[in-house]
Amino acid sequence: MSAQINLPAMPTERRILRLPQVEARTGFKHAHIYNLMKAGKFPQAIPLGVRAVGWDSVEIDQWIEDRRNEREQRAPV
Repeated sequence: MSAQINLPAMPTERRILRLPQVEARTGFKHAHIYNLMKAGKFPQAIPLGVRAVGWDSVEIDQWIEDRRNEREQRAPV
């Protein structure tokens, strides 16, 4: 008989993602990402410099999880 050990969940490492990484995680191209941001349906970019932006990895992961949850709620039983 083995005892099951419940470890606390490891916190997600917060990183700044650049556009190619956001495209890879979401499957969207840059134009669609910016259109969703403009419509308020996607996490806003964080200015990193004069011509550089990034996205909070935790916000992107949460946005993806929210889309999955919406899909599961709409799925017929």
